[in-house]
Amino acid sequence: MIEQLMAHEGDRLKAIRLRALQEAPEAFFRTYEEERDYSDERWTESLKIPELEWFVASLDGTDVGLVGGRIENGSVMVFSMWVAPEARGKGIASVLIDMVVDWARAQKAEQVELWAVDSNHGALELYRRKGFLPSGETALMRDVLPESHYIRSLLFRTAKLDDLSAIVAMIADDSISAARTGQYSEVHERAFHAIESDPNNELVVAEIDGEIVGTAQLTYIPGVSRNGATRLQVEAVRIAKHLRGRGLGRKMMEWCHAKGRARGCVLVQLTSDKARSDAHRFYEGLGYARSHEGFKLTLD
Repeated sequence: MIEQLMAHEGDRLKAIRLRALQEAPEAFFRTYEEERDYSDERWTESLKIPELEWFVASLDGTDVGLVGGRIENGSVMVFSMWVAPEARGKGIASVLIDMVVDWARAQKAEQVELWAVDSNHGALELYRRKGFLPSGETALMRDVLPESHYIRSLLFRTAKLDDLSAIVAMIADDSISAARTGQYSEVHERAFHAIESDPNNELVVAEIDGEIVGTAQLTYIPGVSRNGATRLQVEAVRIAKHLRGRGLGRKMMEWCHAKGRARGCVLVQLTSDKARSDAHRFYEGLGYARSHEGFKLTLD
């Protein structure tokens, strides 16, 4: 059973948190010695902070899992994740993460973040399965243990067939693309299924309050050049007109970069029509360089 701890349950939080610090000291920033002397009031006060929530898992009446979520600048940071040894392998950690993600959505957070010690392979595998991507940011916990930062977006996801009509309309919504995209039809559905079945292709969307407001296609290209490196190709980038200029495009591209980083890509590349001067400024603002000349040939 997973419960959200209530304001009067400071003793319960203290007991499971101290057990976690004793059982897995290498997984946490603070130590058992630091927290065992916290006053009862401090434990209770941590349950009254509006920006912070604690979730506990119990098994046969015993608390065996804990996780916290804290609102930070429009995101929710996951912290203090722990499951007791006797309860591991039962899916409890997965459900605890789901609880924090659901709470983050209810808070209108744009993403969920966490830090994980690089040597904690079991936790890292769980976070990858739950959709967390490496941001590229790293640190040393307690100046000793390498750890990395991971994010799970609540704005961006892999596209579904139900999204396709909105995607086609968005791609076609300018004078450059309208004629070559066409009206939504079976040809687009065939293309969608081809992308969906290809492990090196992915169609992604941005969704806000149930509305599809952005899209891009990602292609992971293994190659012999660059010492066998894999590249990320980004195409068909679109943001709904009423949301342009508000930073959503930058956030989507940063998320796409994280997708590429998770796949081991060493660089990201894209093409943009010569007439799209605004798009060129946007990509250059993200650090893209005009490094190559692009060529296309229509095949009859």
